[in-house]
Amino acid sequence: MDAIGLARAQDEAAKLVKGVSAAVLAALIVAALYSGRDVFVPIALAILLTFVLAPLARRLQDWRVPRAASVISVVLLAFLVIFAVGGVIASQVTQLASALPGYEANMRSKIQSIRGTAATHNTLDKAADVLKDLGKELNKPKDAPPSSVITLAPAPGQDTKPIPVEVRQPPPTALESIASLISPLLHPLMTTGIVIIFVIFTLMQREDLRNRLIKLAGSHDLQKTTAALDDAARRLSRLFLAQLTLNSGFGITIGLALWFIGIPSAALWGILAGILRFVPYVGSFISAVFPLALAVAVDPGWSLLLWTAGVFFVLEPLAGQFLEPMLFGRSTGLSPLAVVISATFWTTLWGPIGLVLATPLTICLVVLGRHVESLKFLDVMFGNRPALSAPEIFYQRMLADDPAEALDKAEEFLEQRPLSAYYDEVALKGLKLAQNDVDRDTLDASLLQRIEASVIELTTELADHDEERKPSKAPAEDSEAAAAVDASDETGSFDFQPLDKDQLPPEWQGDGPVLCVAGRSELDKAAATMLAQLLSKHGLNARVEGADALSNANIFRLDTKGVALACVSFLDSKSPAHIRYAIRRLRRKLPDAPIILGCWLTESDPAALAAMVKADAGAGTLRGVAQLCLDQARAMSFREDADRRIAVPLTA
Repeated sequence: MDAIGLARAQDEAAKLVKGVSAAVLAALIVAALYSGRDVFVPIALAILLTFVLAPLARRLQDWRVPRAASVISVVLLAFLVIFAVGGVIASQVTQLASALPGYEANMRSKIQSIRGTAATHNTLDKAADVLKDLGKELNKPKDAPPSSVITLAPAPGQDTKPIPVEVRQPPPTALESIASLISPLLHPLMTTGIVIIFVIFTLMQREDLRNRLIKLAGSHDLQKTTAALDDAARRLSRLFLAQLTLNSGFGITIGLALWFIGIPSAALWGILAGILRFVPYVGSFISAVFPLALAVAVDPGWSLLLWTAGVFFVLEPLAGQFLEPMLFGRSTGLSPLAVVISATFWTTLWGPIGLVLATPLTICLVVLGRHVESLKFLDVMFGNRPALSAPEIFYQRMLADDPAEALDKAEEFLEQRPLSAYYDEVALKGLKLAQNDVDRDTLDASLLQRIEASVIELTTELADHDEERKPSKAPAEDSEAAAAVDASDETGSFDFQPLDKDQLPPEWQGDGPVLCVAGRSELDKAAATMLAQLLSKHGLNARVEGADALSNANIFRLDTKGVALACVSFLDSKSPAHIRYAIRRLRRKLPDAPIILGCWLTESDPAALAAMVKADAGAGTLRGVAQLCLDQARAMSFREDADRRIAVPLTA
């Protein structure tokens, strides 16, 4: 095995060991969370309460209240509210339990009304009896007595009657009675005590905890780490406080609405609706099951059931589709699949309390993944941001020979931005990724041809889109991004007045006054195709030639009739000598036409590079090159000296 092969084998072995180690560590963490749930559940509740109560405690400190007094006051107030809610739940459950026997008659009549006709009822009952008898016969032990009653062998002359045996427990002692009364309360009291203590100490020592987290996360970059932690804490506090406010308001509204229409224990169902609304998508509908069942039992008719269903099916969309976007933006930052996975995971680990805590805990992990490099995979897996950028999706779809999906993404982009912006910011960057793979020798000729064909098909489908600036439709929470979009449109926008062909010189009025030539590969031709389409949308016809047109065998056969301007397309600017050689050949073929260099997304100055390779002008974007072509065409319409080859200086 050579040195390169040995290095690759060692690299693969290192990756395998790293993957196995990560899997073992993940399994140990899950096992610890499950086995230590009696400790971790209170800690998780305390952390979430800390995020909710921290802004309130900080506000009291701003009002000159001492830290200890502000923290203790906020925590006591929070737990008084929690205990009050618990008391309301207990009293409502007691009232409901005492009232349920009175609804038995209504429930029986409802069951009889939906059981169907007598014939169907008799048939189903007979089938059920047969199945029940068969089940008893199959489950009956081979040598078992016919019943669970113990039988004794009778004496001669006595009747064979079974003697029932009854086992009685001795009466409990006083200590056992006290223990049976207290034991159900021990676990809730212990959990509440841990939560209270942890919240108080976390709020009291939050700066010290922040400094320790900075040390763990990486003290070598204090600015970045501090900004990340402050941003994460601020976002989570605002999010959880807004969620608590919205869900509490939702529960109060549900309770009042159910009380108004006459549902018993309306406060209980309102509290349940507010708590279950922390479970996304299905929580509100789960909380509606109990009031709906109670409406069936309470009302002899069906009107109360319809009113109860209407309350939930009106208020939940109002909260979810109107109020939540105002408070949270479009979402909480989680993908829908992540919500389902997290709910399943935490419910399996911690039971019903895990279902309620699933979304808040996963949001904490996603925010942590956005700011800690080693945990970035959490943001990729569970966040709602796209896993691939728009240029990466474009390139991947071109590789897969699937321009249809790329077209769908382009349609979404073009609802807010012009076509030139899509080509520059998405398509060209995607082709640049392909060029990087060409430089690494990972793309063969067949893949390049496939990419070229897909790009040409995509540009053909986009031929009907307008090339005009559109108002930004960015959501409210992305105001900074929207401002950046608007600024980029203003700084690089076209003069959108179409060319008047009647005022152009005769050589600019033909079918192809602009010749767009690919520099080296099919990728350059794909970029030239997009440039030609942009020019045609502004009234300047253009045609495209491949890179083979500049070869020794084809340069003399290149049709340059009616060409007034030439553009050379290059994605790779690492070889200025090759660019200079291509422009020199084209110059010999078109001695009187200006030549513009399109060196796409180059890190160097396009104008300086154009001067170096003896081009008349240059730009690094399709928008810039198209602007140069349009300026030249307009200037030629007002030229005074017909012998001048360049009417005005061309600048990027």
